[in-house]
Amino acid sequence: MQKSFLEFSQTGILPALTSDYLDNEKSLTEFYNLRPEISSFEKAIEQKQKENTDRKLLAEALNEQYKNIFSDDFEFNSNVKTNIDSLLSENTFTVTTGHQLSLFTGPLYYIYKIISTINLSEKLKQQYPKYNFVPVYWMASEDHDFEEINHIHLFGKKIVWNQNQKGASGKISTDSIKPVLEELKSLSGVNENSTKLFSLFEKAYLENNNLADATRTLVHSLFSKYGLIILDGDDKKLKTSFSEIMEDDLKNNSAFKNITETIEKLDKKYKLQVNPREINLFYLSSGMRERIVYESSNPIAIGFKVQSSDITFSENEIKDELKNHPGNFSPNVVLRPLYQEKILPNLAYVGGPGEINYWLEYKTMFDFYKINFPVLILRNSVLLTDATMTSKMNKLDVTVADLMQPEDTMIKNYISKKSGASISLQNEVNEVENIFENIKQKADQHDPPLLASIEGEKHKVLNSLKNLETKLTRAEKKKEEININQLKKLREKILPANSFQERYENVIPFYLKYGDDFLKSLKENLDPFDFRLVVLED
Repeated sequence: MQKSFLEFSQTGILPALTSDYLDNEKSLTEFYNLRPEISSFEKAIEQKQKENTDRKLLAEALNEQYKNIFSDDFEFNSNVKTNIDSLLSENTFTVTTGHQLSLFTGPLYYIYKIISTINLSEKLKQQYPKYNFVPVYWMASEDHDFEEINHIHLFGKKIVWNQNQKGASGKISTDSIKPVLEELKSLSGVNENSTKLFSLFEKAYLENNNLADATRTLVHSLFSKYGLIILDGDDKKLKTSFSEIMEDDLKNNSAFKNITETIEKLDKKYKLQVNPREINLFYLSSGMRERIVYESSNPIAIGFKVQSSDITFSENEIKDELKNHPGNFSPNVVLRPLYQEKILPNLAYVGGPGEINYWLEYKTMFDFYKINFPVLILRNSVLLTDATMTSKMNKLDVTVADLMQPEDTMIKNYISKKSGASISLQNEVNEVENIFENIKQKADQHDPPLLASIEGEKHKVLNSLKNLETKLTRAEKKKEEININQLKKLREKILPANSFQERYENVIPFYLKYGDDFLKSLKENLDPFDFRLVVLED
């Protein structure tokens, strides 16, 4: 594949907060720990070494989670086993990304996040050879927004897995998914690559009982050769080590207090997407994940209630529940990063723009709990094109940046470039402005009451010129109708359904065409420290 780059400032796809973070905006330095540069990791290692990470507990939990996979005959099991064992060493650190359990890997950026994390671990090993660096994919198996992950877009069609189970997505049964696989097969055709891919899908989704195990199997099949560890935070052992912080959240609302102070500073300039709650925990049980809130009807002691249920706890009862059943408590988007950094010897988090934004809200919370704040690395972002697209863009004399503009702006700019100054009446507008300014000066000397009338006449003329320019533009659009339709089709490939390609398209079409070489090519072409849009052309 041929590689080129586009600055994010030309794309409009980065929110202002992420962009300023990458540009080293001085006003943001209090909201993170270390810059997203490879040289920062010497300090990050030094800081993390001072923390008391329970490495034995982590390795035990991972081995338990992998027991079914390790009992199977996966070709690259040994790479993952080696990395899990290495976590027992004080010289081993992790770099982590996380994502929901998206069906069939969901949108393309799911793949890009994982590859960015793998490449980061390898870059760090090159720079700091006396340490080991393990890539980790944190499965957000406790999320309950199933409608966000139950579909993919394939060949212009939305494929949906409809089922009525509720609660944490990782525990959802895969019993009803076979018809979805059959629909995928019918759309994908038959060749060597499709046969291999659907073999992976069937092994993952038909040989496992729930979505968490299915996702682990699928991601392991794709990336275990690189030693990627897949961690499910929905683990009683791991939550035991986080129970002290969960109890503090229930009792003292420390996360809420700390993050609220940060939001008051950031909210003056940036649009923020995460707001903490007084209690940042859900309660988990079969088919349910609901918020824990204060029970205001208890007049004597602090009481707690699980929303949309009849479950209530007194202060002592919820302490006992947390002590005896920590697995029933689920951190939300605020506490989950803290949970992750508490149980992992982690140095960096690799995330998308939205994730970088909400992590920047959390620094004071990490400081309060004396847990090191990881280096925040923006995941790689990729646009996939082909020679046909490039040929058409060259013929129309447009760039990827042109196509990423809003459609009306793109067309207007194209018409303006094609026609030059021939349809613009700006010169005429300027002349009219000058003429009426002269008239107003004369009227001011001889008959000032005429000024309002003169201003009204000026606006009539300017409106007429504006209407004429619109008609000229409309005529030019008609003349360029074929080319404009081609522009729209090109833009649709980059921004399908007005969503950036990587947030809409699935990996399947590209795997069908290139097979394993697609993932290999991505890995070879992505640099975790290059914060530009990567354009890859076949």
